[in-house]
Amino acid sequence: MAIDQDRVAKIAQAYTAAWNSGSPAAVAEFYAQDGRIVINRGEPWQGRARVAEMAAGFFADVPDLALVCDAVRCAGDHVAYFWTFTGTHSATGKPLRVSGWEEWDLDADLKVKSSRGWFDADDYARQTQGD
Repeated sequence: MAIDQDRVAKIAQAYTAAWNSGSPAAVAEFYAQDGRIVINRGEPWQGRARVAEMAAGFFADVPDLALVCDAVRCAGDHVAYFWTFTGTHSATGKPLRVSGWEEWDLDADLKVKSSRGWFDADDYARQTQGD
């Protein structure tokens, strides 16, 4: 299945808005019922409920999280979604600016079947400590 760039751009725009809503359920709705995300080769978050837990964790750590879609690319049913978020770390009060990307495989309903997310965890840790 191939999807066009305009359709992918609309999905990316809506996904960005879901993150900016602060609603874990809104983020999870972009995933297939059995969809999953793996961040930085960590343990997978499988199913919408677990994806919502993952998003809730980010919202707890960065309650004023503001996400921007930097770019989006597609090839067949594979999408690369590049992002930057800013906000304030809840535990330390330090400002954050973190960039990364997700690689999505979409199903026939254009829901995320599998996502592999990436960001520089060492840089994130440095920023939370203010170094």
